[in-house]
Amino acid sequence: MALLLVAIAATAVIAPMFFLGNASGHDFQFHLASWLDVAGQWREGVPFPRWAEWANWGYGEPRFIFYPPGSWMLGATLGSLLPWRMAPGAFIWLALMLAGFSMWRFAREWLTPREATAAALLYAINPYHLIIVYYRSDFAELLASALFPLALWGAVRMLREGWRGLQFLAVPFALIWLANAPAAVLATYSLMLLFFVASILRRSIKPLILGGTSMATGFGLAAFYIFPAAYEQRWVQIHQALADLLSPEQNFLFTRAIDPEFLIFNWKVSGVAMGVMLITGIAAVLVARRRRELPGIWCVLLALGAAATLLMFPPSLFLWRWLPKLEFVQFPWRWLGVLNFVFAFFFAAAIGRAKRPWVACLAITIALATLAVALVNDGWWDSEDIPVLSRAIQAGRGYEGTDEYQPLGCDRYELPGADALGEMMAKPASRIQQFDRDAGALKPIHDNSVHIERWTANEKRFAPQEAGPRTLALRLLNYPGWRVQVDGKLISPGAAPETAQTLIALPAGAHQVEVQFTSTEDRVAGVMISAIFAILLVVYMFFIGTSRNS
Repeated sequence: MALLLVAIAATAVIAPMFFLGNASGHDFQFHLASWLDVAGQWREGVPFPRWAEWANWGYGEPRFIFYPPGSWMLGATLGSLLPWRMAPGAFIWLALMLAGFSMWRFAREWLTPREATAAALLYAINPYHLIIVYYRSDFAELLASALFPLALWGAVRMLREGWRGLQFLAVPFALIWLANAPAAVLATYSLMLLFFVASILRRSIKPLILGGTSMATGFGLAAFYIFPAAYEQRWVQIHQALADLLSPEQNFLFTRAIDPEFLIFNWKVSGVAMGVMLITGIAAVLVARRRRELPGIWCVLLALGAAATLLMFPPSLFLWRWLPKLEFVQFPWRWLGVLNFVFAFFFAAAIGRAKRPWVACLAITIALATLAVALVNDGWWDSEDIPVLSRAIQAGRGYEGTDEYQPLGCDRYELPGADALGEMMAKPASRIQQFDRDAGALKPIHDNSVHIERWTANEKRFAPQEAGPRTLALRLLNYPGWRVQVDGKLISPGAAPETAQTLIALPAGAHQVEVQFTSTEDRVAGVMISAIFAILLVVYMFFIGTSRNS
């Protein structure tokens, strides 16, 4: 019954997409471009892409090394199975269903079946999820948020069962890291706070040891993504992620900024956040009467809600600067995802013992429906984003890149053919041009002196014909993952000034050139670490299961 009601609610959330097209939020084009790129590479025989072939108008970027694979793998799968216009709605529906199930699984440990069902519904369509769906289109964060209650349930079960329950946290924690990095940072600190409060309540350090071990296992399982993403940050301009209006100090609730659109969005989110805080606070007070029925969990969730609230306001700025990697969450209002988890649990628990629960249910239903209608009317709806992106890729023009994933030395706005704003080029740049080192400029190759044999996401193979010494410029950004061979001999490619476009210096004569995107040592190490942890976890679970049966 709980899943059926969540399915109905999730369908209601995506219902406007049947009539208005897709909600084209802030991150819509970023995610859909990634999905289209991945689906295209699957057709080329690349099962797990690492290089985004069509980013930066076809010059590429290492997007899939730094962005977790969960959302773009699921999105590309849905786009490959369904018409592309249906893929975003299907993704949202599945994520909301997963959110409802995760919350139901957590809540049923303490609440009655009816209360657990209410908590599942409230969490699936909570205000922050509605903002993500209609305003932000951050599919990866929505997926990670759907997994969050499952990680907390695993943590509580592990505290109850001790070392026998290690896997219940390790697996969902790893999945969150494979879904969205900022949400994973929030989940990491939330779990650390949970174990800290549990240690105080139990007057023992054991919860911290159990939690630390299980989370370390989760990190190990996701190391094939986390390790390369952390190591290869030195090769890109990762701090661009905090440029301009993207830093935490610019995004606290009710911020003041010069950009009108930025300011309006922030104040809308701030208004929603204040409403959630008020309702959560009232519900927490009402549920306080049931503390004996909710041993430990009331205090843990109260601490979690208080921390999430504090971190959305400017006085917490020192924590954003001091706590490791917290600044890369960028937007303090992202803690709304954690606060809405507490809101769903406390509100469901509060109305469960109310004299007239239908009054509270009706009130919250009207409030959420009103918010959803307001967001739908205020959102940007567009059915042309996907066809435009698809045609751009098919025509060889590609799509816009990302500042923080630019290789060092690259200014993507200076790439040949891009205009001052980095917008789509009318005509795709040539795959191979000649670079004049004296003038520092590119020259077209008018004759057939270069025969292109293969040009895919991970492999470029071509044969320059008889000519004098020259330097060829590829439609490709220089990045340490690319290996260049000329006539079977490994060489180090150059990089054009300002753009970091790959340059290959050739002596006179005919040559065979192969450029391949290969696995670097850090990526191999990450895969090995994940494999080791996966094997150890399977062996551990086998022995735990054997000991239980005996």
